[in-house]
Amino acid sequence: MLIAVPDVLTADELTEIRQIIDGAEWIDGNVTSGHQAALAKNNEQLPEDGDSAKRAGRLILDALGRSPLFFASALPLKIFPPLFNRYGEGQEFDTHVDNAVRLKRGSEFRMRSDLSITVFLEAPENYDGGELLVEDQYGVQRVKLPAGHAVVYPSSSLHRVTPITRGRRVASFFWIQSMVRDTEARRLLFDLDRAVQRLTGDLGGKDRSVIELTGVYHNLLRRWADS
Repeated sequence: MLIAVPDVLTADELTEIRQIIDGAEWIDGNVTSGHQAALAKNNEQLPEDGDSAKRAGRLILDALGRSPLFFASALPLKIFPPLFNRYGEGQEFDTHVDNAVRLKRGSEFRMRSDLSITVFLEAPENYDGGELLVEDQYGVQRVKLPAGHAVVYPSSSLHRVTPITRGRRVASFFWIQSMVRDTEARRLLFDLDRAVQRLTGDLGGKDRSVIELTGVYHNLLRRWADS
C-alpha cells in the first residue's frame, strides 16, 4: 500500500528545515547502507548523529504527529530518527530493498522496518529525474511530490530513485515499525478508518452505525496490534 500524505510541512517549516540542512556538511550516502544497497547507492547524506539532522528531524516528526492520514496509514509503534539525503546530477539509487531491521548507531535502539517514508524537500520543478519508483502488485508506481509532501510505502518493496539529469533532489527518509505487522491487516484497518471518517462527516458522530463501526475498527486494532 502506497499512500501519499500531502502538506506534511508548512511553508515556514520547510524553509526552516532547508536553512538547517543546506548549510550543513554532507557526506557519502553509503554510511547507512547495507551490502546490497551500497552497490546501488550514489548520493550524499547528512551525518545521522549530527546536530543538523537531529534539529531538522524533530521538526519533521512534530509535523507528522499532526497528520491523521499518516497515523491511519502507518499506525506507528517506532520511528527511526529522520535521515536526509540529496542527489546531484548523475546520482541515483538503483533498485534495492530496505534492510528488515534498522539499528541506530551508538545506541540499543533497533526496530523492524515495516514501512519506508520519504518527505520531499525540493520543489519538483527544480530538478529533472529523481523519481521514486516503487514496485507493487499493480506494477511500478512513480512518485515525485511537491516539497513538504510525503509518501509512505512498504519497506519490503523493490524501489529506486532515478538518475538526476538537472538540478538537485533533497529529501528526508526513514522507517517505521507499525503496531500492525501484517500488511493486509494494516490495509483493511486503513480502509475501514477512512470509511468511518466519511460516514462521520455524513451522518455525525452520534449515529448508531458510525459508533458500531468505530467499535469494529478499534476491536480489530486491539486484536492485531503489538505494543
